[in-house]
Amino acid sequence: MSQWKQVQQLEMRLLEQVDYLYDDNFPMDIRQGLAGWIESQDWDSAVNDESMASVLFTNLQTQLEKVRSQEQNFLQRHNMKIIQQQLQVTASPALFLVLHLRACRREKEVKSSSCSLEQGALEQSLQNSVAFERQKNMDNRVSIIRNSVQLMDQAVKNIEDMQDDFDFCYKTLQSRESADRTSEMIKQGITRLQEMLNRLDFKRKEILSKMDVVIKEIDDLMTSQLRPELQDWKRRQQIAAIGGPLLTGLEQLQSWFTLTAQSLFQIKRQLDKLGELVVKVTYESDPIPLQKPQMEERVKYLIYHLIKSSFVVEKQPCMPTHPQKPLIIKTGVQFTTKVRLLVKLPEVDYQLKVKTTFDKDLPAGRVSRQFFILTNNTKVMDIEDYSNGCLSVEFRHLQLKEKKYTNGTKGNEGLLSVTEELHSLSFEACFTVQGLAVDLETCSLPLVVISNVSQLPGGWASVMWYNLLTDEPRNLGFFGNPPRASWSQLSEVLSWQFSTFAGRGLNKEQLDMLGEKLLGQHASCGDYQVSWSKFAKENIPGKPFSFWMWLDSILELIKKHLLPVWNENFIMGFVSKEMERALLKDREPGTFLLRFSESHLGGITFTWVEHSDTGDVKFNSVEPYTKNRLSALPFADIIRDYKVISNGGVPENPLKFLYPDIPKDEAFGRLYNSQPSKVYPYIPSTLIPISELRSEASSTPRSCPSPEPPMTPGEFDMLSEHLCFDIDTMSSPYSE
Repeated sequence: MSQWKQVQQLEMRLLEQVDYLYDDNFPMDIRQGLAGWIESQDWDSAVNDESMASVLFTNLQTQLEKVRSQEQNFLQRHNMKIIQQQLQVTASPALFLVLHLRACRREKEVKSSSCSLEQGALEQSLQNSVAFERQKNMDNRVSIIRNSVQLMDQAVKNIEDMQDDFDFCYKTLQSRESADRTSEMIKQGITRLQEMLNRLDFKRKEILSKMDVVIKEIDDLMTSQLRPELQDWKRRQQIAAIGGPLLTGLEQLQSWFTLTAQSLFQIKRQLDKLGELVVKVTYESDPIPLQKPQMEERVKYLIYHLIKSSFVVEKQPCMPTHPQKPLIIKTGVQFTTKVRLLVKLPEVDYQLKVKTTFDKDLPAGRVSRQFFILTNNTKVMDIEDYSNGCLSVEFRHLQLKEKKYTNGTKGNEGLLSVTEELHSLSFEACFTVQGLAVDLETCSLPLVVISNVSQLPGGWASVMWYNLLTDEPRNLGFFGNPPRASWSQLSEVLSWQFSTFAGRGLNKEQLDMLGEKLLGQHASCGDYQVSWSKFAKENIPGKPFSFWMWLDSILELIKKHLLPVWNENFIMGFVSKEMERALLKDREPGTFLLRFSESHLGGITFTWVEHSDTGDVKFNSVEPYTKNRLSALPFADIIRDYKVISNGGVPENPLKFLYPDIPKDEAFGRLYNSQPSKVYPYIPSTLIPISELRSEASSTPRSCPSPEPPMTPGEFDMLSEHLCFDIDTMSSPYSE
């Protein structure tokens, strides 16, 4: 069974998670219509091959046209035509590839989470159970309130019928001619009217008492459950923004908000109806004039605050070019954001316009740079079918421009760096519903504004630190005195980065290695507090870069050049040089491991072990491969074709076993690039990574034979021609 069919069989709460994976850049219609074809393609191999990505993208468009031509449903065929046009205009092979891989990997995560006990995540299972019970309790309370309000509707109707009967009897008694108005008849009529009035008074007091109980129940529901649920969703939105679990629950929140609002609007109509009844029939100590005004004010207050709190940022500001790094905006680059009203409103008299403002009411001197929105900042909210009739609006083409100052300065120079300055995007709207004026306002999470892509890593560090450590929506002075993070908190976020950007998170051993890199002897203490400066600003001792810059460069290297090898779990990663030697020294000759360079930004190296006849151990490390070198050759092919020129002058591949003891070809065979099966008039050449062993590094001193004389230029040229390798790819074993 295909993965897509398995996903479609998940329960509704998990399907809601899948829904968030697809948007206009990667519509779900493509996933549905081409499920079999998509899952049969080698998308992973195309990550490092632009030409292959282009071919796959072109083939996808061909497949989509084929499916569209065979589609019998006119509406579906029309929708697919629009999707094809959008792909041709807006999409690129690289962007589509990233979105596709992200969606499919997240699909697997959602599918796997359908049975958390199979993953051994007992704690998560218990949390899910608690959340389910909380949701069930909320559903029950909302349902009980709705039923109570429906019953009150019938009670108000009964009171109206009783009042009509009383009014009829009263007027009938009044209209009798004087000849028919005997004292006994009048007495009986008055007695009957008094009994009817007593019952009417009892029913009026009863309905007002029930209304009071329901209003108090709604008030308590909003305070004790609905507001905390909304805050919990906003907190989970923060965590999802920095790579945490997928954000779900908005549809459920919307249902609770809408049902609660409907109950309040219905009570307001019931109170209005009671007010109409008082105009027709009232009496001394009538409870409606005494209690109705206060109850109306309470209902209006609850409606106002319910609607006001339901105005939320559904999608935080994000540049389409960096979908996995929201809340970072580059000047001059378009970004998107979306707001939604969680309450389905009765008909509004006019179009609801939302205006967005940058850094609204920002205190003077808070930031050194100021910006304004260059493009149209006002849009009208629309009703979305999938949101059950709720209003939303998406700003797709917002763009920032920095303000210029007439005196040539750039404003107040603060103590914070560009990537530590936090900004905010505000949204405002005003409308009237059923005579009640509501001012809506909400704001995005704090934003980092950059002017150059080189500031992106620093900006992302700020976004991670903020959203990890605070749930305040607008603490723009956060980095004036940033709090510390415990290593247990920080390590989880770092693992999320690898899961989001590289497809696989970090295991405990890798996190321990990272902790040792950052904390040294404190690495084993999960509660050890890490400062913001140590994480992102201070240089690693002896290195010209910070811990985060080093780690971010590794993430970029994996994403662009090492994904297949990383996802096979072949890269040990963060092992130190000392640990590396301890692991290899007792292994078979030719055993090697892959680790990230500690001295280069974005570099990967491999080290292999050799044993001499005398029992001495020798370790060889190759100069790190960076993105520039890996652009020429896939890393798996480098492992396959790597050669060294030993003292005998014969090139040979020293790499035999991937640590601990996996034969090299068994491990990497599936990742090798196969040679094209075409006939050429020339002998095909092969680019071979090659090293020359110039010295020996042994763990114990020993006598060394005299090295053979170096090759002459002529001999070297002949060997080069024979091996067909490019001298620019030569690397040398070295020690970091």
